[in-house]
Amino acid sequence: MADHLASDRKTDDMEQTELHKYLTFVLGNVYYGLDIQFVREIIGMQDITVVPDVPPFIKGVINLRGKVIPVMDVRKRFNMPSRPYDDRTCIIVIHVGDWLVGLVVDTVSEVLDIPEADIEPPPEAFGHRQDHFIAGMGKVGDDVRMLIDAQKLLGRGSTTAPSFEI
Repeated sequence: MADHLASDRKTDDMEQTELHKYLTFVLGNVYYGLDIQFVREIIGMQDITVVPDVPPFIKGVINLRGKVIPVMDVRKRFNMPSRPYDDRTCIIVIHVGDWLVGLVVDTVSEVLDIPEADIEPPPEAFGHRQDHFIAGMGKVGDDVRMLIDAQKLLGRGSTTAPSFEI
């Protein structure tokens, strides 16, 4: 019986830890975090097929093992200046609801465990827009990681379809 309780406690501890794991990536000099539960894989840059008449932050689509998925340039989504892709540029494939989407980022950093006590809401200066994709600010030592809400990044919190159409 005691072994069973210890096993349950370990499982609960692991689940709690999982809830606060973030894949961190870099755009320019800023570090961002994406809840690991949405991350399916990280791949190198692929040939992207341009799709006409989509928002400017949608680069197009890729064929990922027989599945066509849209690819978003996160720099453009964040209204940052673009830069040439290099050997560190990669695509983070995320799975939100029914959607697989690739996110182009400058580079992937690491997976961090950020305890809930070290996560603060975005500053008031960001406003309180319901569609804002910054979910919080994760304190990591003396640094800050901007934590991204994957659902809102794809559009208005929907898990069935992003706000952009491909």
